[in-house]
Amino acid sequence: MSVYNSILELVGNTPMIRLNKVTKDFPGQYFTKFEAFNPGHSNKDRIAIHIIEEAEKSGLLKPVSTIIETTSGNTGFSLAMVCQIKGYRCILAVTSKSSKDKIEMLRSLGAKVYVCPANVKADDPRSYYQVAKRLHNEIKDSIYINQYFNHLNTEAHYLTTGPEIWKQTEGKITHLVASSGTGGTISGSARYLKEQNPDIQIVGVDAYGSVLKKYHETGELDTNEIYPYRIEGLGKNLIPTATDFDAIDHFEKVTDEDSAHSAREISQTEGMFVGYTSGAALQAVKQLNEEHYFDSDSYVVIIFPDHGSKYVSKIYNEEWMVAQGFLDAVHSNTENEV
Repeated sequence: MSVYNSILELVGNTPMIRLNKVTKDFPGQYFTKFEAFNPGHSNKDRIAIHIIEEAEKSGLLKPVSTIIETTSGNTGFSLAMVCQIKGYRCILAVTSKSSKDKIEMLRSLGAKVYVCPANVKADDPRSYYQVAKRLHNEIKDSIYINQYFNHLNTEAHYLTTGPEIWKQTEGKITHLVASSGTGGTISGSARYLKEQNPDIQIVGVDAYGSVLKKYHETGELDTNEIYPYRIEGLGKNLIPTATDFDAIDHFEKVTDEDSAHSAREISQTEGMFVGYTSGAALQAVKQLNEEHYFDSDSYVVIIFPDHGSKYVSKIYNEEWMVAQGFLDAVHSNTENEV
């Protein structure tokens, strides 16, 4: 009988699953790296355990230490989980865009949560970036994870996600498609994969209202591109140094509405209960297929970063979808009540 010493030993080695329905009419073969199988239900478990254990090795953490981070929810959940097991205090600054489900999950794991306005500039003292910095300066023996500017974020995926994808596809992968927020997942995976085969195409998924795609193409941070959007954990209003733009070949922008419907489509066809950014990744693949980006030899891996349970009050809630103007007679799954 195999017994694990703690839930942390279950982080990583997530399955690669063939997509049988949502891409059945596309040329090539399509698979998902299904990160919801991590114990914290997202790819962020990988960076949480890696960053904390590296801090322990370097002596930055003490038994009384407090770990502070900004998060759209997933990184916070993973950090709170690791902190509970290792005995650290956890304080999280989240944006008001985060779903109620995520916020309550964070609190259920013992984290103290500060909810900050989403639609303010990064240097605004009310932004979750600035709130986290202030708390770090005020609290003795605290460390600020700062995932957007922490090379260990990218390194975690270079050491785990990339090698897993290469091994699971037996080196056959031709395209990697992944949502980009901090950029750690896509950048770390891309660096490893391109070391094995430089011809592998790396596609980052960005949101309308984010600056990443234009920065990748022009090197310009265009603040005129910034406006409110709904997808959590996708895109950014600043340039994270955790993103290796040189390792990414193309960015594809997707809308809030299309991404929500694509997430629901995955759940209703493949039986995978996935999160908002998983829908964004599939939506990008749909758009690229329309542009004839893939061919019969394509071996495409799409990272589905997290689980749909964190979005029950949003994209899987009919009232929320209606309130956003996302549901109509074509898309609604609600049967007429008698």
